[in-house]
Amino acid sequence: MAIKSTEEYIDFFTNLNMGENVPLLSFVNNERMVLKQKLEYKNLEKEPIQKGIGILEDLVTEINEIGEKAVLEKYQK
Repeated sequence: MAIKSTEEYIDFFTNLNMGENVPLLSFVNNERMVLKQKLEYKNLEKEPIQKGIGILEDLVTEINEIGEKAVLEKYQK
């Protein structure tokens, strides 16, 4: 897994240029679902996947608390 921080997830989302068509919350939930499925694979390292899930769960909480726009502004460089 290459993404190791909240800033990197936001940067990845922003660079996909989906922001107008796909809400950040939908993107984060989809990514989290994919990582949870990867946990079932026996030959993958679990720790980086679990860290990614944790980052995404924190992002969901933040989006629900302060809103998508505020989260994007907070983490964009």
